[in-house]
Amino acid sequence: MTMNREGRPTAAGEAEATAHTTFTGNRALQIEEPLLFEIGQTDETGVDLAEPEGLADRLGGLGRKAPIGLPGLSEPETMRHYVRLSQKNYAIDMGVYPLGSCTMKHNPRLNEKMARLPGFADVHPLQPAATVTGAVALLAMLGDWLKELTGMAAVTLSPKAGAHGELCGMMAIKAAHRARGESRNIVLVPESAHGTNPATAALIGYKVVPIPGRKDGTVDPAEVAKLMSPDVAAIMLTNPNTCGLFERDIVEIARVVHEGGAYFYADGANFNAIVGKARPGDLGVDAMHINLHKTFSTPHGGGGPGAGPVVFSEALAPFAPLPLVRLDGGKAVLVEDAANSSSGTPFGRMVAFHGQMGMFVRAMTYMLSHGADGLRLASEDAVLAANYVRASLADVMSLPFGNRTCMHEVLFDDTFLDGSGVTTLDFAKAMIDEGFHPMTMYFPLVVHGALLIEPTESESKASLDLFVAALRDLAMAAKAGDVGRFAGAPYFAPRRRLDETRAARQPKLVWSEPAPAAISPAEG
Repeated sequence: MTMNREGRPTAAGEAEATAHTTFTGNRALQIEEPLLFEIGQTDETGVDLAEPEGLADRLGGLGRKAPIGLPGLSEPETMRHYVRLSQKNYAIDMGVYPLGSCTMKHNPRLNEKMARLPGFADVHPLQPAATVTGAVALLAMLGDWLKELTGMAAVTLSPKAGAHGELCGMMAIKAAHRARGESRNIVLVPESAHGTNPATAALIGYKVVPIPGRKDGTVDPAEVAKLMSPDVAAIMLTNPNTCGLFERDIVEIARVVHEGGAYFYADGANFNAIVGKARPGDLGVDAMHINLHKTFSTPHGGGGPGAGPVVFSEALAPFAPLPLVRLDGGKAVLVEDAANSSSGTPFGRMVAFHGQMGMFVRAMTYMLSHGADGLRLASEDAVLAANYVRASLADVMSLPFGNRTCMHEVLFDDTFLDGSGVTTLDFAKAMIDEGFHPMTMYFPLVVHGALLIEPTESESKASLDLFVAALRDLAMAAKAGDVGRFAGAPYFAPRRRLDETRAARQPKLVWSEPAPAAISPAEG
């Protein structure tokens, strides 16, 4: 599998040779943006003022004694720099963001308005509990909705993200086995699983045993039964799975796992496909994390505060970690210590504070504005959109598991590129020139040259039609032998294709001032 072409240029892209070049290097509104260090000088600030005479040191000798080493810029220069950089980023607010398994859906602005309400936006984790009763009531309401939507008995809101939620759920499973006097050490994980699943299991000491998939991309309960033993602690299964398919035998899989004394952990990354349609608890799931950014429209990524609540079955509810919210005479109370939990024996706590208040408000706003029927419709629209893409591209792109109904995402492979001289990466990079963020590539690993597309419910038919038309044109160009359109792509991006392997292994994280250019004798 060819992942990249060595030596690809990393300079500014040039679509074609033009009649002239500009003095600034800019191309109309496509402005060439240097680094801050290349704009400002490190020995001056944006506005320099002379130090007043007789100025007393009010820092007790703790003031900086060496230059800070940052360039001095005026406020307009600084603002322009970051605004220009922001315009080089792709976002869901700019166009279709088809990353499979990531659920890049629209974040309604109403959510943002509610998250900025006083009492939510300015809440502090060290405030006395009596001053945050409204926030605690929202936590209780959100937890109740999550339990209702999943058919589970308990919920913890404290995990910070999906992988953190996986860790939480698996730690509860480990605590449950320990309470039974068992020391099981194996976790079963399908080959198509998200990479965080085996990583989480291994992190807390489990041995990971892979489950091979069937030719149709799903898990066979007979294979699970073969792998069951007294040492198996749990199975970690995503449903719908990462191939975009519903695990039709999930109830039987759960039965096999439970009869063997193990627990069923469900990766909730793809919950956006089944909200209001199927409840994981009814299918036999014991624990599942919920990515609020994927399913309930809180901001996705960017290094900001995440949230990965975990729901538990009755069997695991006693081991849910602190902090938690319980009802006391109809009033929501935040419980910070095990003595007041009244729900069993929490395995401990995942974080110092509950946190992520803004994410909880946004998710609750999304739920309330949609209602139960709206949440179900969002799931139906997400599945409809993915199947529309599948049906519209099935004749020009290849489907590894046949042209069968998918769920919220559709998986293609690179068979349609055979003999064209175009790789999966080339195809994805050419999408950038068409104004689209590439889909998820080379994942799941069970499919060679995977192209995983998830349009979500956010997209209109018109936007999907344009997206489909662009992919059809690219597929036909590749089959027609137009390798030049792909081999150097992207041509129109601010930067051409990078050597991504080198960028990942040898990142340049510190700017170094370039040596002054040598002056030839003739110039001197």
